[in-house]
Amino acid sequence: MSELFVYTTPLDPLARPLVEELSYEYESRYGDFYEREGGPREMEKYPAELFSPPEGGNFVLLLRDGVAIGGGAFKRHPDPGTAEVKRVWTHSAERRQGLARRVVQELEAQALRQGYTRIYLTTGFRQPEAVALYLGHGYTALFDRSAPEGTYRSLPFEKTLVPTSSAFAAAVLEPLARAA
Repeated sequence: MSELFVYTTPLDPLARPLVEELSYEYESRYGDFYEREGGPREMEKYPAELFSPPEGGNFVLLLRDGVAIGGGAFKRHPDPGTAEVKRVWTHSAERRQGLARRVVQELEAQALRQGYTRIYLTTGFRQPEAVALYLGHGYTALFDRSAPEGTYRSLPFEKTLVPTSSAFAAAVLEPLARAA
């Protein structure tokens, strides 16, 4: 079994299962909730270009034997030095293997490589798995966690990116070694 991260675009045919299943996931959890509130559906909010390096973003797929089993993206946030993580996803048949954690770690390493020092993200109020993932991975909740469920529609988190020796090696030394 071969696994690797591939940086690409949400428009890549390899990403189609990710985009389709993530769209279904959002629809099944939220239906037309946000549309009723006057906003676009989640998967229609951001053009693919925002997740490209020229725009300050990136989009990664985790492939297993050539098939996308997870992925995620980040885009430039208005706050200087901040990347905003979006679209972290694990294929429904591949969950409970730590794949989302690996995707988040890869996105953090790539954000460091692109010069970011902070990650910001939001998740929806109907995604307790995502809340647990981010809290378990060192993110700080920017909302009152003691408030009753459903108080907030959007749950923001942040994390300062500090290169550790392994993160530094992954973000800086390994790309330099490959380029040599």
